[in-house]
Amino acid sequence: MNGQNRKDVYPGLEVDIILKKDQRSGKLTRGIVKNLLTSASFHSRGIKVRLEDGQIGRVANIIEEG
Repeated sequence: MNGQNRKDVYPGLEVDIILKKDQRSGKLTRGIVKNLLTSASFHSRGIKVRLEDGQIGRVANIIEEG
């Protein structure tokens, strides 16, 4: 699942994000969502989140549980 819809992203969710510095390379960083920074219900490049370790980026993939 991609992270373009705000309703699909919530604190505690495991996600892959693209950090600002990695946008050109497309390198993904995995972590747990601490809070959502995008207020819109949809964003074409992914909802911006802060991970529990403090890194900020846009959600590229939502890691499916189970």
